[in-house]
Amino acid sequence: MSDKQDAWRRLAARERKGQPLEDLNWETLEGIKVKPLYMANDVADNPYLDDVPGLNPYLRGVRATMYTQRPWTIRQYAGFSTAEESNAFYRQALAAGQQGVSVAFDLATHRGYDSDHPRVEGDVGKAGVAIDTVEDMKILFDGIPLEKVSVSMTMNGAVLPTMANFIVAGEEQGVDTSRLSGTIQNDILKEFMVRNTYVYPPEPSMRIVADIIAFASDSMPRFNSISISGYHMQEAGANLVQELAYTLANGREYVRTAVARGLDVDAFAGRLSFFFAIGMNFFMEVAKLRAARLLWSRVMSEFNPRNPRSSMLRTHCQTSGVSLQEQDPYNNVVRTAYEAMAAVLGGTQSLHTNSLDEAIALPTEFSARIARNTQLILQEETGVTRTVDPLAGSYYVETLTRELADRAWALMQEIEDMGGMTKAVVSGLPKLKIEETAARRQAMIDRGEEVIVGVNKFRPDKQEPINYRSIKNRDVRQSQTERLCKVRQSRDQDRCTRALANLENCAAQGGNLMPAAIEAARARASVGEISMALENVFGRFQGNVQALSGVYGQAYAGDQAFENIRKNVESFARKEGRRPRMLVAKMGQDGHDRGARVIATAFADLGFDVDIGPLFQTPAEAARDAIDNDVHVVGISSQAAGHSTLAPQLIAALRNEGADDILVICGGVIPRQDYEPLFEEGVAAIFGPGTSIPDAARDVLELIEKRRLTDHG
Repeated sequence: MSDKQDAWRRLAARERKGQPLEDLNWETLEGIKVKPLYMANDVADNPYLDDVPGLNPYLRGVRATMYTQRPWTIRQYAGFSTAEESNAFYRQALAAGQQGVSVAFDLATHRGYDSDHPRVEGDVGKAGVAIDTVEDMKILFDGIPLEKVSVSMTMNGAVLPTMANFIVAGEEQGVDTSRLSGTIQNDILKEFMVRNTYVYPPEPSMRIVADIIAFASDSMPRFNSISISGYHMQEAGANLVQELAYTLANGREYVRTAVARGLDVDAFAGRLSFFFAIGMNFFMEVAKLRAARLLWSRVMSEFNPRNPRSSMLRTHCQTSGVSLQEQDPYNNVVRTAYEAMAAVLGGTQSLHTNSLDEAIALPTEFSARIARNTQLILQEETGVTRTVDPLAGSYYVETLTRELADRAWALMQEIEDMGGMTKAVVSGLPKLKIEETAARRQAMIDRGEEVIVGVNKFRPDKQEPINYRSIKNRDVRQSQTERLCKVRQSRDQDRCTRALANLENCAAQGGNLMPAAIEAARARASVGEISMALENVFGRFQGNVQALSGVYGQAYAGDQAFENIRKNVESFARKEGRRPRMLVAKMGQDGHDRGARVIATAFADLGFDVDIGPLFQTPAEAARDAIDNDVHVVGISSQAAGHSTLAPQLIAALRNEGADDILVICGGVIPRQDYEPLFEEGVAAIFGPGTSIPDAARDVLELIEKRRLTDHG
C-alpha cells in the first residue's frame, strides 16, 4: 500500500467514526468487488493503457477520431400497428433529426403468421407494425428514400420473408438491392435463449442465418447481415458478464457457421454488428462496451482475417426497458439520459433512447420527442463528442474493463468446452443461468437492497396518470385482413404457387433460401405463406418448459415476513388438503417470459404449487390446462399489450367449461387506464410493474381463500 493510500485510510477511518471501512465495499450482481477508492497501483499491470482508438484491439474505439468527426447515429426503434401510422412517425422523426429508421414488427409478423391467423387474434398491431405482404412494406417506406436512409429491422424468426419483402419494396421504389443500407438482426441463437420469437428448430434456423449472410455478402455490400444481440439477454435478467459473454459467443458461432459454408471471413465479418442494452450501472456499462471490443478482436483472431475491419466490434445500443418504471414515470426521462450517456462514453456507433411511457405502452409522439431530444442534447450541448474515449485512464473504469473482460472470457470458454453456443443453447444452460440471475435480482429489489426511486424508495403519495398510446387491436386486425384478402385476390395465383413450391423444394433439397424467398415475395406470397412453406420442411419449434426453484427464496433466508407467508400457505394446505395451485400462462405470441418465470420460481419458493404453461397458448388452450391441472388461479403474464383481448377470452373459455371458480389475475405491462375494464370483465387482481412479489403472493392467497369460502358457503 502506498503512503497516499495509507493516508486516505486513516482519514476515511476518522470520517467513519469507528465503522469498518470494509462496509464501503460493494459487490455487483456479477460478483465483482468494487472498492471505494482506486489508484495507480490498481492498473499498474494493465497491458491496454497505452492503446489508441482505431487500432487493434479497439478497446478505446473502432475509429481513430470517433465522435470528434462524426457523432453516433440517432435511431428510434418504433412500429405502430399499421404501416401507414408507422410511416408517418418515421417521416416526422427523420425531419426532426433522427438519422435512420429502426423498425419494430408486431408479434404475429415475428412468429411468421399472417394477421388473419386464428392464433394471433390478440397480437396484430401490438408492440409493433403488422406486415403481411410487400404491399405493407411499400406503405411502411413510402416517401422514405431507401437509397439514402438506413433501415434497421429487428427480426429473427420470420427473417426470410421480412428481408424478401424489404428487398422487393426497394426494387419497386427503384432502389437496387446493392444500394440498400441498414441492418437485419438475424440473431436466432438469442431467441432460443431469452426472447423466444423463433419459428424453426435450431439447425435449420442456423442455416437461414448463414444463407442471409452469404446473400448479403454477395449482393448487399452496404447492409449488415446480422446484429448479434445482448440487449434481450439483459432485459431477460442477465448480468453484464453474461450479456457480454453469451453475445460474443453467439457471434463466434455465427462466424464459424459462415466460414464452414465456404465464405471468406473478410467477405462478411466487416458487416457484422452488435446490439447491447445499457442499464443503470453507469460505469459498468461504459466498461462493458470497451471490454466487448477487446474480446471481439480476440475472438476474430481465431479466424485469421486480413482486413482490420473484420476484427472491429461495431455496436448499436438501446437504453434499458427493464429499468423503466410504471410508478412515477417521469423519472424514466432521467434514467434514460444517464443510460444514454453511458452508451456514448462507452463508444457506441448508434443509439436508441427509450421513451418515458414504455413501461406502460408504445410511446406517444410527445414522449418519443423527449427521448430523441435526449440524444440531440448529448450531441450538441454536453461536449462529449469533442474527445475520444474521455474516461480512458480512469483507475476505476480501466479496472472494471479488465475485470469484465476476464470474467466474460472465462464464461465464453465454458461455452467452448460444451462444443459451442448452438450445443449450449440446446442444453438450456445459458437460459437457466440468466433466469437464476433474474430471480436473484428481483429478490434484491423486493427486499429494497437495490433501490429504485419511486418504486421501493421515495414513493410519491399520489400516482399521476399520464397519456399513453392505445392500439385498437381488433380494428388493426380487420384492416390488415381486408388488405391481405385484396392482395390474394389480385395476384397471379399460379405464379405465387410455383414460387412457394420452389421455396419449399429449396428448403428440402438445399441451396440458398434468400433468392427463392425474394421471388415468392415478388409474387405477393404473404409472410405466413412463405413461413409455412419452410415449416412444411423444417417444422415449428416448441421450447421446453422448465422452472427454477430455491433461487428467490434463498435471498429471503431468515426474513420473518417471507416465512409468515410460507406459514399461511402451509395453513391453507392443511385446511384444504392441498397447496394453493397456480398456472402461470403466456398467451398470444409474446415470448418475453422473464416476468412469468420469476413469478413462477418465487411463488414456488413461497409454497405454492406452480404450473408453467407453454409459450404461445390461445386462451382456450390455457383454460384447458387450468382445468386439467385443477388450479385455483391462472396468472396471465402480459408484456406486449394483448391483455385487453386475451384476458376476457380466457375468462369466457373458463366459464364455458363450467370452471368460473378459477380466478384470473394479470401482471406485467398494463396501463392503469385498462384496469377497470379488465375488472369489469372478471379479472380478480392486477399486479403492475414494481409490485413486490411477496406482497402479491399474500394477496393471491387471500383471494383464493375468499373464493373457497364463497364456493363452500
